[in-house]
Amino acid sequence: MEAVLEQIKNFADRAHGDQTRKYTPDRYIVHPIRVMEICQAYTNDLPILAAALLHDVLEDTPVRKEEIFNFLLGLLGNEQAERAVKLVVELTDVYVKDKYPQWNRRKRKTKEAARIKVTSPDSQTIKYADIIDNCKEIVERDPDFGSVFIRECRNLLKVIPDGNWQLYQIARSTVDDCIKKLEEMKK
Repeated sequence: MEAVLEQIKNFADRAHGDQTRKYTPDRYIVHPIRVMEICQAYTNDLPILAAALLHDVLEDTPVRKEEIFNFLLGLLGNEQAERAVKLVVELTDVYVKDKYPQWNRRKRKTKEAARIKVTSPDSQTIKYADIIDNCKEIVERDPDFGSVFIRECRNLLKVIPDGNWQLYQIARSTVDDCIKKLEEMKK
């Protein structure tokens, strides 16, 4: 399984190319790896772990879902490749600024929350890990945006309780801790 995950990580890294994290000079892939590792503490389900590594590829790169599927097909077989791609699609924001420039961020995020609410428990589990990983970094490095981001995460978690229960609790706790940290920073 580790060899397969390594190949998927390399595919995702190539897809993200020269992208770096917004607040650090780290290659972008460090985030999907951390998201996958958070999920891996609660499951060894290969399509979930693959989707965790690939969760930002459709949203942030020119790679299309057919390319992801064709790549995964050789590693996972048809059923697992389809499931992993379905999860990546569920995790890909639809209501983005490029497609909905007339809408403000709050409206786009409200629409996203309604969309994600009806996604599978497995995609919600990956979303919890994504929230856990992003919250701490954003709050530490950009407290002004962090307060907006944390509010969005808190609101999103209210409508996506169907994933792994333990990870859900950790995501809620992480958001609560970040809210406290922001409040302390304002003092």
